[in-house]
This record gives sequence, structure tokens and C-alpha cells, in this order.
Amino acid sequence: MQHAAGFTAAEFLRLVWWTNRFTLDPPDVYKRVEPDMPVIIAFWHGQHFMMPFLKRKEYQAKVLISRHRDGEINAIAAERLDVGTVRGSGDHGSEFHRKGGVSAFKAMLRTLDEKINMALTADVPKVSRKAGLGIIMLARESGRPILPVAIATSRFKRLNNWDRSVIHLPFGRGVIAGGELIRVPPDADNETMQTIRLQLEERLNEVTRRAYECVGRPDEGIHA
Repeated sequence: MQHAAGFTAAEFLRLVWWTNRFTLDPPDVYKRVEPDMPVIIAFWHGQHFMMPFLKRKEYQAKVLISRHRDGEINAIAAERLDVGTVRGSGDHGSEFHRKGGVSAFKAMLRTLDEKINMALTADVPKVSRKAGLGIIMLARESGRPILPVAIATSRFKRLNNWDRSVIHLPFGRGVIAGGELIRVPPDADNETMQTIRLQLEERLNEVTRRAYECVGRPDEGIHA
């Protein structure tokens, strides 16, 4: 059942990609970022379903996906869409070890060291639109910059769950929007990391608003 669900999800997302007129904002976002690759691609949970289509043939990428049942379906879909996966949790609380957080963190560091871009949600688990320190720690330890990203389509269905997940629909307009890179000094202390965490929140909110404005849904960017 999980394989069938993952297969169906991947093919539906492919349909959405093929039937929406996608543009880039800014138009040269890939060329701007290319000299700094590999990068850590950050996005909000609930805005993640179209993220496999960020990948280009010339740029390798992996995505962090949790180990729970829904995560297994997402992993099957991502791999069908030619995106590698790292399995584990971004949780840095008491559940960090049980959910594979330590091994996942090490795997992400290896991924970046192998010149492969690493994508993951920035939210604190189950707390929508609040960036956690995990992604900041990854940038500090790897020395790689963070790229805030949002993908929006003009036609979508928003779910009434904790992260207000967006199900993108076919036959509309879409945009892939990228923000300014965020760099974390290798000697960043806790105060500096907290400052950068808030900066990441601001830039992710800004790029999300911009993405929805680009597809003619400016009010949605406030609630996304």
C-alpha cells in the first residue's frame, strides 16, 4: 500500500509540474546559487510537496524525510522523482535519538561533503513557521550556506492540519522563488545562532509571500 501511495503521489505531482506554467523568481536563481553549491535548501513544512522539482539534472540533491509511515510514502515518491533521501527526524528534543536524528545529521553532513545539495524543512517539529536550530547547526558544522525557497501555484487546496499543507493542483501558474543565502560562521555561539534562526524565519516568510504574489494569490502568502 505504501508503494502504491508513493507511486500515485509522484505521478500526481508530475502532472502538476507538467500542467502548470512555472517560472523562476529571480529568473537567474540557479546561476546565482551555483557558485555556492552544495547548499542547504530550506522551506516550510506543508509547502514541501513540489520540492523534488527544484532539482535539475546537473545538480544532485537529497531530502530529509522522517521515518514514520507518512514519511515512507514521501520517500517512495521522492525517489521515484529522482531525489535521494536521508531518513530521520529534525527533532532536537528528547525524541532526537529515537527518531534517528543523530544518524540523519551525520548523513546530511556526508551528503554536503560529497557536493550534493541537501533539502529539509526548517520548522520545529509540529510547530508551524517557527524555524528550529537544527538547520542552523547543519550550516555551522558543514560550512554550507542556507537557501530559503518557496514554491507556489495559483490553484491549490489547503488542508486543515498543523502545517496547513498545500496540495498543488494542475492547470494553473507556478513559481519557484529563492531568497538570499544565509551563512553561519563556524564559531557561531548560541546567541548568534538564535539571531540567524530568526533571520531564516523572516526570509522564509518573505520568499513565501513573494511566491504567492507571483501567482496572483497575495493574501495566501500571509497564511501559508
